[in-house]
Amino acid sequence: MKILLLGSGELGKEFVIAAQRIGQTIIAVDSYENAPAMQVAHSFEVINMLDGEALDRIVAKHKPDFIVPEIEAIRTERFYDYEKQGITVVPSAKAANFTMNRKAIRDLAAKELGLRTAKYQYATSAQELQKAVQEVGIPCVVKPLMSSSGKGQSTIKSEGDIKKAWQYAVAGSRGDVIEVIVEAFVDFHSEITLLTITQNNNPTLFCAPIGHRQERGDYQESWQPALVSEKDLYEAQDMAEKITEALGGAGLFGVEFFLTNEGVYFSELSPRPHDTGMVTLAGTQNFNEFELHLRAILSLPIFEITLEKTGASAVILASEDSTNPTFTGIEKVAALPKTDFRIFGKPTSRPYRRMGVVLSHDTLSTPINEVTERAKETAKLITVNS
Repeated sequence: MKILLLGSGELGKEFVIAAQRIGQTIIAVDSYENAPAMQVAHSFEVINMLDGEALDRIVAKHKPDFIVPEIEAIRTERFYDYEKQGITVVPSAKAANFTMNRKAIRDLAAKELGLRTAKYQYATSAQELQKAVQEVGIPCVVKPLMSSSGKGQSTIKSEGDIKKAWQYAVAGSRGDVIEVIVEAFVDFHSEITLLTITQNNNPTLFCAPIGHRQERGDYQESWQPALVSEKDLYEAQDMAEKITEALGGAGLFGVEFFLTNEGVYFSELSPRPHDTGMVTLAGTQNFNEFELHLRAILSLPIFEITLEKTGASAVILASEDSTNPTFTGIEKVAALPKTDFRIFGKPTSRPYRRMGVVLSHDTLSTPINEVTERAKETAKLITVNS
């Protein structure tokens, strides 16, 4: 099969590797050359994916069997036309279109499906943001409708933060939609990602829940399995199945939840492998999240997903701008037992850009906090140099 991958970051790279292993053809697309997934794909294209005509041209040129989005900043309304042409959009044109915009997915979850979410409002200007904050209350969280990896996300703790939050959200927004969502602060004791796999001819499956910690709206560590009560896990699975069924199609969804004393709150959803799911590269499951996404896309039956080990991931961040980043400390990590790493191969760095990940694993009987702490401390051994 020929797969057009829209977005070529580190998640896309692992997806391409999984696809190459079973003989698929991949064309990787991004806005800059030498993006991580391009380095392992059969061929690549460099375009602005918000340019609908440019997108149409490469679809017509390559005539893919599948279009697999990896990022948010895409002219997703074009996907409906591609489906009419007989191309499979992953997971579906509706899923990709809804989840690339926080407004569509939040309204689907809260208003149509009745899932428990934080109280929220929208704003298209600093003045509207002021009113939305009054409605929602302080503290609250502000996010661009289109963004990823925490870009543009901030917490308002006082009225003095409102103007700065608006400016930061606009600066971190992807695409051409200048609008934010304002969410009431949820008093949660933990947050999880539930990797949910929808299949064309088989039942929906769930991976063991993944816990994660964020800074600046971006994940820093993730671990599997997260410690979740049976009641909360059942509620999260029920919500995940309802929303993925409403979106349609086959593939892996990363569904995020807050766990509180009052129950489970739906947070966000990504219709593709999730960054916190990189922990599955530590061999925690019989199939990692990228292999699961691919198998679901190709309608290869997935009999079961088994938890094989405990595992954790911790990010390797850059601290400076560079056009030729290098790394030191890799040999120290390589010498450690039950430890692995990935360097993504991004051609440039900037402060807080995710450049790699450290992976740690152990037996199922090993306390998960030990594995997570090991990954966290090991990641500190690698330095990104400018």
